[in-house]
Amino acid sequence: MEPGPSLYSRSFLLLCLSHGLFAGSFNMMIPELPSYLSSMGGAAHKGWIIALFTITAGLSRPFSGKLADTIGRLPVMYIGAFACVISSLLYPVLAFVSGFLVLRFMHGFSTGFKPTGTAAYVADVVPVERRGEAMGILGISLSIGASASPPLGSWLAQAYGINSMFYASSVLAALSVLILMNLPETLKEKQRFRFSLLKVSRDDIFDPLAIPAAIMMLFCYFSYGVILTLVPDLSDHLGLSNRGIFFTLFTLSSVSTRFFAGKISDRLGREPVLKLSALLIGAAMLVFAHANSPKMLYLASILFGLGNGIFSPAINAWTVDLGDPERKGRALATMFIALEIAIGGGALLAGWYFADDFSRMPAVFELAAAMSFGGWVYLMWRNKKNVRGE
Repeated sequence: MEPGPSLYSRSFLLLCLSHGLFAGSFNMMIPELPSYLSSMGGAAHKGWIIALFTITAGLSRPFSGKLADTIGRLPVMYIGAFACVISSLLYPVLAFVSGFLVLRFMHGFSTGFKPTGTAAYVADVVPVERRGEAMGILGISLSIGASASPPLGSWLAQAYGINSMFYASSVLAALSVLILMNLPETLKEKQRFRFSLLKVSRDDIFDPLAIPAAIMMLFCYFSYGVILTLVPDLSDHLGLSNRGIFFTLFTLSSVSTRFFAGKISDRLGREPVLKLSALLIGAAMLVFAHANSPKMLYLASILFGLGNGIFSPAINAWTVDLGDPERKGRALATMFIALEIAIGGGALLAGWYFADDFSRMPAVFELAAAMSFGGWVYLMWRNKKNVRGE
């Protein structure tokens, strides 16, 4: 059998590098933000650290999807990366609770724009029959950036002060922008920007063909909001000196699965892969719920990474498969809106119910497990419905 078309074009490799640096930029600070907010007297608002970020990301998805399909993939990625550069530089300036919360809201524009443009760009430049594999490789680049940066951020904060971490975050985002400047635009019929493009209709926001992918995202990414909110405190509770260790273990295990998971989803289909990932994520949440030692936290981190690494390339590829091929940005925006709702909802609920009472933490993780298992149930129901021809 002849090998398929190569994925490793110059444009694809540069995009992966840019995406890894972008992921490193905003993931770098996550382990340190809960304690930073507490030091300013904002412990009661921990749930908003992630929730505000995701609210803005979700609100901006309709605009980023429409703009990616009209003015081009690159301008949308520029907006997202520049949001990271500017927000990171402003954290040391707005070093009070209300200023911090405003910045978290602003910072969310980064993930509202950059991943939408990136995923659409990848769908443009890779062979259709290797789309899942390509999404897996892109996810690996994200995972490498996300795994290396949290321990680095924690080390910088402890050794040189929290502001050094914010400045380093800005530098990584700026490097991401510089790499994008070496890429060609892939949208064939571009339009010049005009303010009327910012008017979005329901048709711009919502691709009904992508609903199944959005539903799976809601079920399985609720756990991610819970993780981002509670694990830094759980790490402290279990005596871990560097809060970034969890993120490293999670991301390294995620990397180990993304490449072959994407390939398998190309061969066997997206849904079987998504079923397995839902079960792994649910199992990880149950281990988190009963983690009473660093070893159990490490085990939960690895399980969560395996499940997430399988889930991400499959859900991205499935979204593009399901959506209108002429409007990839809209389908991706639909799925990413669901992602932001899931993460934001998980973060808000976790922060509100936990309220620094560790006896309440297991219940939050158990709810996240139930949500993930619900994703498996949904796919089983969908399969039976398809078999019946409904």
